[in-house]
Amino acid sequence: MSELRYTANTQLEQLHARYTGTGHADTTKYEWMTHQHRDTLASIAGHPPLLAYLAIADGECQARSKFEVIEKMLQPCGKPPGKTD
Repeated sequence: MSELRYTANTQLEQLHARYTGTGHADTTKYEWMTHQHRDTLASIAGHPPLLAYLAIADGECQARSKFEVIEKMLQPCGKPPGKTD
């Protein structure tokens, strides 16, 4: 049983090392939500049909929509909400 647990933990560590957005035990809700938001925006910017759908919905050209999506991916300045040092 312990060998199975070791294998599962090793696989999980490899997954976290390869994909940073998968989180870990110390990941905060803010960090997780930020990763999800940026992954979604990156997917929209990288898939032309999704970008076209967004552009039509917003009534903008695709270049403007892509610019706005990429601009939203930038990290906000300052500390995450509720963080005091």
